[in-house]
Amino acid sequence: MESPRTRLDTFDARLGLDRGRPKWQEALWHLCKCFFFLSPLPWPSSLKVRILRRFGAHIGKGVVIKPRVNIHFPWKLHLGDHVWIGEEVFILNFEPCTIGAHCCISQRTFLCGGNHDYRAEDFRYRNGPITVEEGAWVGAQCFVGPKVTIGEETVVFAGSIVTRTLPAGVLCSGNPCHVIKARWPESNKDPAQCPV
Repeated sequence: MESPRTRLDTFDARLGLDRGRPKWQEALWHLCKCFFFLSPLPWPSSLKVRILRRFGAHIGKGVVIKPRVNIHFPWKLHLGDHVWIGEEVFILNFEPCTIGAHCCISQRTFLCGGNHDYRAEDFRYRNGPITVEEGAWVGAQCFVGPKVTIGEETVVFAGSIVTRTLPAGVLCSGNPCHVIKARWPESNKDPAQCPV
């Protein structure tokens, strides 16, 4: 059998990923994460917010963080005021992840800022930032990929797969996620005119 073109033995984790902090600080974060964030114990959100800020996260006021939330790099996390992060949300933020004010990220949603270039033999990183704009709601068990922006006041229905940017003020669903209609009927937004 012909040998595969993909060569995982040539992958270099140092290329294409700026971890942003020294290894000792990352190790300290992992200890805190295991004890306070991945735990099923209902540690107060105010405590979790203080810990995240100590590790360099930019966090607004009134943020709610439920148990078992997995945040990869807190120093690449930006949360606006009154953000809700549901139980078992996973934020793999190899690049900056920005969640605007009054956003809700529901249970078991995966915000995945990490990726690999399938066209490269060494399977190098192809990561990207994620932005969820103000007032958006990402439903339970959604997947949001790298280089995606979810527009202001947009709702993504549960179980959707979002791999492209979504416009503002709409309801979206599916795999791949697509625009269904305007969130607010009085806006008279025509879904056919929304770039997806």
